[in-house]
Amino acid sequence: MKLFKMLSAALFACTAVSVSAQTLGPAPAPLPQKVTLNVGYVKVGHLSPLMMIEDELKKMNVEVKRSDFVRYADARTALLSNSIDISAVGPGDLAIAASQGSKNLIGLTGVASSPKYLVVRKDVKINDWKDIAGKKIAIAPGSAVWFQFAMTLVEKNIPYNSFTPVNVQGGGTAFLQAMQRGDIDAMVLWEPFETQAVSEGMAYFAKNLEYSQSKAVGAELGLIAASGQAMANKREAIKRFLWAYLNAEQQLAKDPAAFADVYSKYTGLPMNTTKASVEVIKLGGVLTKDQVQRLAEAAYKQGVINKDVAKEAAALYDDSLVIELKK
Repeated sequence: MKLFKMLSAALFACTAVSVSAQTLGPAPAPLPQKVTLNVGYVKVGHLSPLMMIEDELKKMNVEVKRSDFVRYADARTALLSNSIDISAVGPGDLAIAASQGSKNLIGLTGVASSPKYLVVRKDVKINDWKDIAGKKIAIAPGSAVWFQFAMTLVEKNIPYNSFTPVNVQGGGTAFLQAMQRGDIDAMVLWEPFETQAVSEGMAYFAKNLEYSQSKAVGAELGLIAASGQAMANKREAIKRFLWAYLNAEQQLAKDPAAFADVYSKYTGLPMNTTKASVEVIKLGGVLTKDQVQRLAEAAYKQGVINKDVAKEAAALYDDSLVIELKK
């Protein structure tokens, strides 16, 4: 029986040495005429480099028009409808687009990775995978982190029904509120809310329950993607966007204090939370075409998507512009 068939693929969003380890080349020359890029800003910490790109892009004759999103799924919908040109989405969104028969979502590069631990309420004991039996664990059904967790259970032969999943809709604040009320024993969510729960003393990281390294999903936290239409009509502007983003990413990766500061300004979170959060986030994408294919294969086998589109999803990942910028 497919364990997760009941979950809607529409909710599947919000995760080897790659080209990201190479040195970024010089900035591309300014465009001969101004081009406007409609950019999706998803307010999560590992996308903080977006705060630093607009001045650099102005030098290259590219103007940014912002659209803010809470979830990767919303950004994916906007890209597929050509409402925006470029944004971060979830690593699994290429599989969703391919399963819908769309080629209008082009993955360009990953953004970051981090270890993922189950976040456990302070008065609950979970030290081993067997300890999740009977526990109430909050999940965002269909999210990227949920799929990381679910596939880790599959690979460890742990029955998904060994715990009680508590579906939480909305942003990370809803998870924190559920834990404060005592409605849940643990939660599977994302930064900065993981670190916030721990720093505020309501929870701890169960570090024996790490779930970011499943073969099917991997550790990638996000994906910079463009619409197919934008790639056809604004390719040179997108190339310059990528340079500005990667340049900012490299700067912040070398300076944790600056990363925490930009992170705080980008998300509106206090510095004590962002300082702790940057300690676990490693900026720089780890996604590869092979990983995209494995993720799509797993999504089909588990009933998250209804078609085997592994090859089609992999074909939607095109990091040639990043490779060009890093030659």
